[in-house]
Amino acid sequence: MTASSPDGGPPEAGRLPDGERLQKTLARLGFGSRRVCEDLIAEGRVTVNGEAAELGRRVDLEHDAVAVDGVPVGIKPDLVYLLLHKPRGVYTTAHDPQGRPTVIDLVPQHTRVFPVGRLDADTEGLLLLTNDGDLTHRLTHPSFGVEKEYLAEVDGSPTPAAVRRLRTGVELDDGPTAPAKVSTVGSSGLRIVIHEGRNRQVRRMCEAVGHPVRRLVRTRIGPLTDRRLKPGEWRALTTEEVRALERAAAPRH
Repeated sequence: MTASSPDGGPPEAGRLPDGERLQKTLARLGFGSRRVCEDLIAEGRVTVNGEAAELGRRVDLEHDAVAVDGVPVGIKPDLVYLLLHKPRGVYTTAHDPQGRPTVIDLVPQHTRVFPVGRLDADTEGLLLLTNDGDLTHRLTHPSFGVEKEYLAEVDGSPTPAAVRRLRTGVELDDGPTAPAKVSTVGSSGLRIVIHEGRNRQVRRMCEAVGHPVRRLVRTRIGPLTDRRLKPGEWRALTTEEVRALERAAAPRH
């Protein structure tokens, strides 16, 4: 029987459905033979964009988030990239000797990942976890200039003079801060964009200009944003997002 297009005519010459079959993608990435990968899908162990996959599903790793047993499939089969909305009261460490909750407790345990940078326990918001050491270095080292954006609710109403000080740099006990992008949000909010990663830096900056932070949320890491993630939720990055991070953290010449 000859295949036809949706309108009843012959298919366009050379036109193929988008992407490649999921079992072929998994086999290509090293998860086993095509038959083994078909079994993984049939057993419900594979998801695409958070939903259980079906045999024959076509995927494009540029746009689809594929996971096996909850572990995302990265650009390379051994690399994992997770975006977590860290809740308040959770510690940014792989292990806490005092037994307090950590960000690692909130993500799948199948693959060993590490937090990129640090959010203090009282700070909420976006945190990247990965086992890609090279990208971690470039995202956290200030010389690569990757921006991190925060929304701070502070005591009092910041004056134009206080905002100017934050923009030009303030003196802290470990030296002056680099210039920052700062704007007011309402009467007691500040949107602050920095590319350094010092300990509790945004909190110390705001305190230095007389406006201690009441609540702090990180809303962006380089090109990464996601307003839909709720505290405690995580998702895998798409291949497109990983490549955007790579571009943002590329060496400056």
